[in-house]
Amino acid sequence: MVKQTTVKRAVSRRGAKKKGAPPPDLGTRILGHGQRLIWLAVEGLALTFVALLAVVVVLGRATARFAGVDLWSNLLPFAGVVLLLAGLIFLAFRLWLVIRNPAPLKAPALPVLLALSLAVGVGWLAIGDRFAQDFGQLRSLVGGVRQAEITTLAHQVYASYRRADLVQMQTLLERARPYEAVIAEAASRYQVDPEVMVGLGAVESSFLPRDSKDGGRGLFQITSPPQPVVTAVSDALGGKSLDWRDSRHNALLAAATWRHYLTLMRNDLFLGLLAYNIGPKNGGLASIMRQYGAKDFVTIQPYLQNLPRDYPIRVLTAALAFRLSRVLGQLPRYEEGDNAKQIQAIGIPGL
Repeated sequence: MVKQTTVKRAVSRRGAKKKGAPPPDLGTRILGHGQRLIWLAVEGLALTFVALLAVVVVLGRATARFAGVDLWSNLLPFAGVVLLLAGLIFLAFRLWLVIRNPAPLKAPALPVLLALSLAVGVGWLAIGDRFAQDFGQLRSLVGGVRQAEITTLAHQVYASYRRADLVQMQTLLERARPYEAVIAEAASRYQVDPEVMVGLGAVESSFLPRDSKDGGRGLFQITSPPQPVVTAVSDALGGKSLDWRDSRHNALLAAATWRHYLTLMRNDLFLGLLAYNIGPKNGGLASIMRQYGAKDFVTIQPYLQNLPRDYPIRVLTAALAFRLSRVLGQLPRYEEGDNAKQIQAIGIPGL
């Protein structure tokens, strides 16, 4: 009797298995795995974002705290911070795995939501001024000599803006408005910064197109652009004969010429502007730099003698004024209140 009952139960269980829901097909299983992979990818990206911001903050503050060249007071403590940071990130990752592992059993999306919430919170904190300072410190560390040069020259531009006659600058920018469309077209065609192009026009002609005594013509005072540039612009206009006094033709020639010199100067903004201004005179800027062994804008300045070494600063000052007018609707005085901090946060075009 007992054996018959046992057999019946076994048969009943087998029957129940046969009558139950069928196992998921291959397509359903693949879809489920795909969804889990997407969740893991989103979770990983969110945590990576948090870790990167933490690295920027910690290394930025360590750079400010231990700036210097002494081995014991500066270099070794900074290296210790880097090592400690790596250890903390590893421990945080292990802790996250311990916390998240049981979660998918009950709520598969919970770790993703937690990671995204953490990323949003950290991202919100990164908007503040303190993070901008930390980022600037880290950029100085990584950028080395090049970043130090850019920072020094940027402050020359800010100082130039501070000394500028803002009423006169506003008048100049109002004269620029009729030419903004052709400048934007030229800048887009030759992949140069349109705000810096406005600065070029401001310095070259004050947006009063004319022929000058030194041979400059039109909006950007074109004198002797490289022949390949002239040919390229003519081809872009369908083979038309170029009229250097036509504002559109003039802007295209200026943008193409500046792109030529930027490429020649390996996209160094200051050297590109200086080369644009010098043109082919004395063999051009590249020849002058080779002659004196200069490698950047700082080291070439003492050898320029009668050439306008402040030309890039004046161009970028006008470009900065144009950006401030566009963003703020006015030209704030640099020295008043927190204007210096606000202007530096907006930044110089091209840098």
